[in-house]
Amino acid sequence: MGDIINLRRIRKEKARASASKEAAANRAKSGRTRAERDTTNQARALEEKRLEAHRREPATVPSDDGAE
Repeated sequence: MGDIINLRRIRKEKARASASKEAAANRAKSGRTRAERDTTNQARALEEKRLEAHRREPATVPSDDGAE
């Protein structure tokens, strides 16, 4: 006689495996983790800050009042 199996449990395991496979594909597609993106953004902000510190004059922001 065969083993008794719970079909509900089998369906849930199959759904978990499918979701896990889909998540792995999405991670591979996205490429980088949040920590990697944050590190890159922090490095970029630091470089911009250093560059801005070496300017002779502060950057001017054009006004939208329409006067030229």
